[in-house]
Amino acid sequence: MTARTDEVSKDQEKPLLSHLSELALRLRKAIITLFLAFIIFFAFGITFIKIGTLVVPIPYPNLFHSFSTIAIYYFIHHDLPSGLQVINIRTFDPLYASAQVSFLFSLAISVPVFVKEIWGFVSPGLYEHEKRIARSLIVPAALLFLAGASFAYFIIVPVMMDFVLLYVNSLGIEPTISLSSFVSTLVTLVAITGIAFEYPLIMSILTYAGIVKAESWKKNWRWGILISFIIAWIISPGVTGGVIETTIGVILSILYLAGTVACGIIEKKQRQISATNKGLNPRI
Repeated sequence: MTARTDEVSKDQEKPLLSHLSELALRLRKAIITLFLAFIIFFAFGITFIKIGTLVVPIPYPNLFHSFSTIAIYYFIHHDLPSGLQVINIRTFDPLYASAQVSFLFSLAISVPVFVKEIWGFVSPGLYEHEKRIARSLIVPAALLFLAGASFAYFIIVPVMMDFVLLYVNSLGIEPTISLSSFVSTLVTLVAITGIAFEYPLIMSILTYAGIVKAESWKKNWRWGILISFIIAWIISPGVTGGVIETTIGVILSILYLAGTVACGIIEKKQRQISATNKGLNPRI
């Protein structure tokens, strides 16, 4: 028997509630990590202490100069064009903005813990080659998300804010933006664009699972490109006259074509593995 069969046979005696209890325990660890990271980003800052001749930075409770407020200060003074002024409209908008930034950072910190705990739950039921494939997806997934988030932060947000400033000035009104609107737009665009860039990875997983054949992706490329532009239209801010929408649509279309190529490679490797297995087991 394979390693997977041995492990599964041991687990078959466990009732469903036992598996659910294990999953809840693992997720609780990840959620606690998320919560603690949120508290640190939201309510702690950095202070310096002197030990001999060394100056050592340490976390220090400071709600007014926390990691999240430092990040918001940086966003305001580096991501907004000069002339566009941030104002506070509602009483607790600064706290909401700080909470949004803290949650984004804490989620980034805790994602590896979620992955580790979920992997620990599902890995006993996987074959060795399935484990290798799952592990090989981690780096591409992280890089694609990072590429999407970086594109949103360094391209979409600055272009959008420059356009807003130009348009507001053309109307002859005071160029202002609310703190809540700015931070929520920034956080949402970074997160959603990062997820959208997982396009080719999702295609590859569907093909590997046998749900969608590589030939289907290739044959329906027009629909794929159309869907790419629909996704771009959904996630884009819609205030740049189609420039950002078109740019995102083109990039997602390229990612779709890259995913089509990757799916073809996956199917080819699956056929090779299947042929090898049949050669080793003539009765199949």
